Amino acid sequence: MISEIIPAFARKPLFGYRFMVFATIIIAFLGFIVWMHHMFTTGAPIGAQLFFMYATMLIAVPTGIKIFNWVATLFKGSISFETPMLFALGFLVMFTIGGFSGLMLALVPADYQYRDSYFVVAHFHYVLVSGSLFTIIAAVYFWLPKWTGHMYSETLGKWHFWLSVIGMNVTFFPMHFLGLAGMPRRIPDYPLQYTDFNQICTVGSFIFGFAQLIFLYIVLKSCFGKSPRTAVPRVWEGAKGLEWTLSSPPPYHTFETAPEIHH
Repeated sequence: MISEIIPAFARKPLFGYRFMVFATIIIAFLGFIVWMHHMFTTGAPIGAQLFFMYATMLIAVPTGIKIFNWVATLFKGSISFETPMLFALGFLVMFTIGGFSGLMLALVPADYQYRDSYFVVAHFHYVLVSGSLFTIIAAVYFWLPKWTGHMYSETLGKWHFWLSVIGMNVTFFPMHFLGLAGMPRRIPDYPLQYTDFNQICTVGSFIFGFAQLIFLYIVLKSCFGKSPRTAVPRVWEGAKGLEWTLSSPPPYHTFETAPEIHH
């Protein structure tokens, strides 16, 4: 999804798409052989710990290729900052932060300090919320006018983005410090010395949750409400692909005859 959204708003073809394909394949392969990095503290043999540590760290190479690929696509591009692009850029920054903390967790000696602490909670939320949720939201904004035939409010979309980014960071960034201070995960209560950071996390979670209500309103209004602007077939200037040659929303019988594709 991100590999289609970023070029659309950079108005530039994806840089080195072959590297992107190979990097994705390598990540998929390595993903099958790093499972024991969740078990470094279970008394596994040293040889197994070393193998899985290096395999886990090796994932950073193809992942870095993907990040630099997207950044290179932005380089010298004519970038516009509509809501889908903002969420795509938010994904790049937040996911990279999650990747750096993942490298820290991949180190066997350091993992004895981080394991089952709130540092792990912070890490996987930076990976999952930005890596999955932000990309899904970016895709929804990207294709919503095509799906419904109505343009959403860019002002509300930007409010949703900034409140989501602020809320996410206020919620999850302090958890790094809670984990380093020794607060374990999966506990119903915590000692008083962790109160301040937990209260900050609570405030951030309310901000993040309120932002998603804005998102729900935008989607429902586009689907069932009346919009003053009707979406044109090619909603975004740099958008490529067959769907952008069709009306918004597309007809039930998309192509009566097979379209001609010119490379």
